[in-house]
Amino acid sequence: MNEEMEALNRNCTWELTELPSGRKPIGCKWVYRIKYKSTGDIDRYKDRLVAKGYNQREEIDFDETFSPVVKMVTARMIISIAYQKNWSLCQIDINNAFLYGDLTKDVYMSLPEVILIKLIQDINDYSLFVKVSEIDCLYLLVYVNDIILTGSNTKIIDECKLFLKIKCRIKDLGYLKYFLGIELLDNNDCLVLSQRTYCLEVISEFGLLGCKPAITPLENGVIFSNLDDHDSSDQPLENISEYQKLIGKLIYITLTRPDIAYAMHCLSQFMHAPLKSHLKATFRVLRYLKGCPGKGITVRRNNNFVVTAFVDSDFAKGSMLRKSVTGFCVFMGNNLISWKSKKQSTVSRSSAEAE
Repeated sequence: MNEEMEALNRNCTWELTELPSGRKPIGCKWVYRIKYKSTGDIDRYKDRLVAKGYNQREEIDFDETFSPVVKMVTARMIISIAYQKNWSLCQIDINNAFLYGDLTKDVYMSLPEVILIKLIQDINDYSLFVKVSEIDCLYLLVYVNDIILTGSNTKIIDECKLFLKIKCRIKDLGYLKYFLGIELLDNNDCLVLSQRTYCLEVISEFGLLGCKPAITPLENGVIFSNLDDHDSSDQPLENISEYQKLIGKLIYITLTRPDIAYAMHCLSQFMHAPLKSHLKATFRVLRYLKGCPGKGITVRRNNNFVVTAFVDSDFAKGSMLRKSVTGFCVFMGNNLISWKSKKQSTVSRSSAEAE
């Protein structure tokens, strides 16, 4: 807490003054968090003084809120490129990142300015910054206050770290091993991205650590019904918040588990009116993960950067709306970097039209 107060005073976050007549102050509170390592051990205790922004009213006290959040497909692509080219992968944490923004109104905080003015902001992902010269290249990915940094040589990476240290206080976390719940394990011949620790935490939270694992995420040929056309024996869930919470956690696990992407696409459609059969199917996904919690994405060095995409679809499967589902996966070389399962926006009249 002392370090947090020191940072607030050092950055001149506020100044003491009389409360103007007719103005209502917004309260503040301390938020405490425990940061864990990938092994589950405690890394450090973290506290932050925050304003109670939930008392503000949209379009009166603020227009919009935004934090730089890199797309996970961009992160997987940059990690794949860096590993294949044998570049150094570094991780940086910005101390008190939100204190480097400029206040434009009394109750509104704007997006912090871009601190690396020599980097080019990518037009496809505004949280990716690139610097390319004739001999060197540097990639910087921003996820709120966490940064992934890689480049063609260590000199340009060290120069970037030095520039960041001059502009703001940072914590150099060294080689990238754990990022947003994703573990990176270097096995010399390959790099594995997995969410084993997080996956086991979710399984334990819902009491299925001792369950029998399932072979597949969903039963073969299963078709889900909604609240309007369900069987009388299949009753709606009384507590839908737990179902929504579980779906959200499983969707996050799909960042490294494309094998459950289709299952989560199907089950997430019933978040506002789930049935007991939907919860049972969701628990089956957990039982499937129980059998292989450490499975993830493998990145191998092959010096092949050709982008290849594969796509397929079903035809009007299920009783709801008769819309087909398209699934695709994108490879860079032999490494999988993107995947998705998505319902089509229109109704197809044939399998050829669906594809």
